[in-house]
Amino acid sequence: MTTPSPVTVRVPAKVNVRLAVGAARPDGFHDLANVFLAVSLFDEVTATPADALTVTCTGPDADQVPLDRTNLAARAAEVLAARHGIEPAVHLHIAKNIPVAGGMAGGSADGAAALLACDTLWGLDTPREELLALCAELGSDVPFSLAGGAALGTGRGELLTPVDAGTFHWVFAVADGGLSTPAVFREFDRLTEGTPIPEPEASPALLAALASGDPHALAATLANDLQPAALSLRPSLRATLDAGLDAGALAALVSGSGPTTAFLVADEEAAAKVAAALEASATCRTTRTATGPTPGATVLAP
Repeated sequence: MTTPSPVTVRVPAKVNVRLAVGAARPDGFHDLANVFLAVSLFDEVTATPADALTVTCTGPDADQVPLDRTNLAARAAEVLAARHGIEPAVHLHIAKNIPVAGGMAGGSADGAAALLACDTLWGLDTPREELLALCAELGSDVPFSLAGGAALGTGRGELLTPVDAGTFHWVFAVADGGLSTPAVFREFDRLTEGTPIPEPEASPALLAALASGDPHALAATLANDLQPAALSLRPSLRATLDAGLDAGALAALVSGSGPTTAFLVADEEAAAKVAAALEASATCRTTRTATGPTPGATVLAP
């Protein structure tokens, strides 16, 4: 019996062009209206047959990535194996390029990539809807990492409806250190305590702007309800946002729970200008440019 060849899956980061947050639910989660856009910053996860489940990682900030069973890639292998009644005998290698703990769903991306890589390696042919359900078990952002493109996520973000989107150019400013998503939600709850919180929704104007491909129209509608909480926990992010806007970005916002900040720009030339200005401002550790939407988790040809 021949040993299966390794399988590599490429998976994108995401930016939230609208993150509307409802009040805390009894289960501790929040209802969301989360408009995701997959962007061209990628991790790659390679699944190789092994005697036991192991995880390795290389790339920027790889030392911040857990290599035990708390890693979403490892958990993905475990839940898929358990679903099919087999042992998760696989080595997972993560080539990390998405900022770690940066609000761009890097961990979720690795979970989705590992799920698809293991399903392919083990020849399971799990139906797509079942893979998405497994993704939802792993975390709120994991289904979108599998799906990619552009989508509205409701519930806690795991219930996806694809939406139309033109191509947009982005600059991302990577901060020193990460921000804990649960901590940002706790700060959101603290800041909004005692105030009425409307039901989360994505505005028709934002969805129309996204579909139009017009960056100026989209810039007028970007919003993130978690931004005040992220800025409360990391006030220095305000200087980064201001530096990008001063350099000509059409709009700026904290990406998801942060601390990565996202800048919508008009085109590739503007992206280079804004990235250079942010680097010179000394308000961030590094910058990355990307476009979106881009496909979700994809098996790469050998």
